[in-house]
Amino acid sequence: MSNHILILYYSRNGATKAMANRIAQGVESMGMQAKLRTVPEVSTGIDHTQPSVPTSGDPFVQKSDLKACSGLALGSPTRFGNMACALKYFIDTTSGEWLAGALVNKPAGVFTSTGSMHGGQESTLLSMMLPLLHHGMVIAGLPYTHPELHSTKTGGSPYGATHYAHGDKSEKLSDDERALCFAQGQRLASLAQKLANH
Repeated sequence: MSNHILILYYSRNGATKAMANRIAQGVESMGMQAKLRTVPEVSTGIDHTQPSVPTSGDPFVQKSDLKACSGLALGSPTRFGNMACALKYFIDTTSGEWLAGALVNKPAGVFTSTGSMHGGQESTLLSMMLPLLHHGMVIAGLPYTHPELHSTKTGGSPYGATHYAHGDKSEKLSDDERALCFAQGQRLASLAQKLANH
């Protein structure tokens, strides 16, 4: 097995990307590599095509990234209490990896951002867990031993890290959100190391 955590996300305005970067820092603080990947937009126009390589930012995910990783952090902004269609579109194409058991027994965590306080953060996180459970992954949330879960006035959830953008499309994470993203990365890396030794 490899020695990296795949951080796969979709970000429209930069907040989810900022979370992904902070989770990556947590992963790397544990001596593991973080591999940041994103997904292309989904278009309603049949004549619209996307470049195979993004013009800026992190590379697009490949199916081989799933097989190669030691664990997965999956992130998306909320869309009516669910993950964004661009990320779900990619997840829905992974039946081959499901049949091969490419993700079985690997740890996974989820993270999300919303523009409003009650924008569906928890339902988004829970719905993002469902395909990961089908893939046989070991879901890891954030335990309440992290004091930021008690003190946060912005994002944060035992189901995974969250960000509240206050409706202004802000990508700036609060101190509590930054701490919880970092902790989520650390926990995924720690669990991946332990599971790899068994």
